[in-house]
Amino acid sequence: MTRADTMTFPTDAIDLDTVALLLDIDGTLLEFADTPREVWVPPTLRRTLGGLLARTGGALALVSGRALADLDLLFAPLELPAIGGHGAELRVAPGERSDPARTPVLEPLVKRKLASVAELGPGVLIEDKGYSLALHWRLAPDKGDAVTAMVRSICDSFPDLPLEALPGKAVIEVKSAAFDKASAVVELMQLAPFKGRRPVFVGDDVTDERVFPVLPPLGGFGFGVGRDIPGTVGTFADPAAVRAWLDRLLERGA
Repeated sequence: MTRADTMTFPTDAIDLDTVALLLDIDGTLLEFADTPREVWVPPTLRRTLGGLLARTGGALALVSGRALADLDLLFAPLELPAIGGHGAELRVAPGERSDPARTPVLEPLVKRKLASVAELGPGVLIEDKGYSLALHWRLAPDKGDAVTAMVRSICDSFPDLPLEALPGKAVIEVKSAAFDKASAVVELMQLAPFKGRRPVFVGDDVTDERVFPVLPPLGGFGFGVGRDIPGTVGTFADPAAVRAWLDRLLERGA
C-alpha cells in the first residue's frame, strides 16, 4: 500500500479475518480537548469499535497513554482490550484486569517534585496515573517551554532512577523507561486472539513513533494521523477521517 488521500485508502487491503487493529486514542480516534476529561466519544464510534471487536474475533485493542480505568470511563459501557499507560497496563480481553504487579508506581518523591511544576502558573494541569505523571499546558500555551525545561531538570536530579520524559501535544509525561507502547504491542501480539494476526496500528503522537518500526517484523504496518510519520504507509488528515475509515471497514466486513 502506498501513500494516498485519506478518503481513498482501499479497505480491501485490510482483511478483518487476519489483522489485529491497534488504535491510539487522543489525536487519533478522538479530537483533543482543553483537558483530558473533556474529550468527547461519538456514540457511533462505540458501535463501530464494538462491531470491529466482534468481526476480528476480539483482535482489536486501544493503545493509549491513558490508564485502563480512564479508557473504560470514556468508552463505557464498551470495554475493550487495551494497552494503557504507554505500556504499563495490558488487557487482552474484555473483563480481564491488568496485573497490578506488572509495572511499579512512580516514586512518590518524584511525583511531589514534578507537582511543583504547577507553580509556574494557572493552566498547568497535573494528571497522576499512578505509574506516571503528566503535566499539561494546553490551557497555558505560553508555559510550554518552561514546563518542559523544569520537568527535564527534575528528571535529571534522579540519576539513579530510569526515568523518561515523553513529550506530547501540549503535555510532557514522566514514567519509567522500562516500558513503552512498542514493547507492549510486541507482547500483545504473542497472545491470543492477537497471535498470528497482522497488526495494523494507527497513531499520531511522538509516543506512537516507536510502535511503527516493530510492525513489519510482525507482518503489519501503520498509519499516521495529521502528519507524515516515518515508517507508516499512509496518513489520515484527522480523527474524523480515521473514524470514517473504521466505519467503512466494518461495513465491508459485514
